[in-house]
Amino acid sequence: MPEGWKSFVLRKNTSNNCVLISIFVDFSVYLPRISNKRKPHWNMMERKLKKNLLLTMMLMLAALAIAACKEKLGSDTQTDTFRTKSGKEITFTAIKHGSIRITFDGRVIEVDPVSRLEPTTDYSTMPKADYILVTHEHYDHCDTVAIRQLEKPSTVIVTNANCAKIIGKGKVMHNGDHLSLADDITVDAVPAYNITPGREKYHPKGRDNGFILTLDGFRVYISGDTEDIPEMRNIKNIDVAFLSTNQPFTMTPAQTARAAKIIKPKIFFPYHYSDTDIQQVANLLKGSGIDVRIRNYK
Repeated sequence: MPEGWKSFVLRKNTSNNCVLISIFVDFSVYLPRISNKRKPHWNMMERKLKKNLLLTMMLMLAALAIAACKEKLGSDTQTDTFRTKSGKEITFTAIKHGSIRITFDGRVIEVDPVSRLEPTTDYSTMPKADYILVTHEHYDHCDTVAIRQLEKPSTVIVTNANCAKIIGKGKVMHNGDHLSLADDITVDAVPAYNITPGREKYHPKGRDNGFILTLDGFRVYISGDTEDIPEMRNIKNIDVAFLSTNQPFTMTPAQTARAAKIIKPKIFFPYHYSDTDIQQVANLLKGSGIDVRIRNYK
């Protein structure tokens, strides 16, 4: 290490793979050499030089670190932003699998946050949630560790009866229930279940929820774990839809495409797809008029 450099540290944040650079320089190695060669009346100038040089170095290094982080986050984090008719901003962030972050007009809504499912997610490094929606109790949807990391005293948890028991709290919704969370946020719980013979055991009818979020008139359908059930014909006027694809637990690509054609969302994000070749869904919906956006919901 060069003389004068106290330390050079590369620190990796495992939650987002962002590399932070911390460099500490011992200017005392250099500046005394300057002052020993100068007359006393230069002392004040040297002190100012020392201060300005230190501040400049710190600002430069901070800028480099921020740029590196933004570049890394930009490649790993996928977001889509929309505006309601009244101009309020809605951003969807793809966390993974069934985990979605929705930021709406300064508020954070987390859907099925899960920390331990690979790749692991450290929610303690993320903004606290105003609302947490949990569709059902399977390990890749209901995670008490992630919920504790996201909670603040005012956080509202919305879920089904089984998850409320596991979490120890929460507003319980059953299929068909309607809940107002704020003047501009409502939630409708809709059915989510399996219908293919032999699969009914995974998600029995009446137990789990899908959710329709209405955010200042902007309607978002989050299917939860379901197949293309008859009740989807009642889901209308959807701006953004998230439909699960992961046979045998949810839908095949053909079922997902069929569900999208029934619901007719303006924007459609396939999610929860694991190792499914999700491009099949996009191919099946070519010419449908539905904007299919594939994000990292593996």
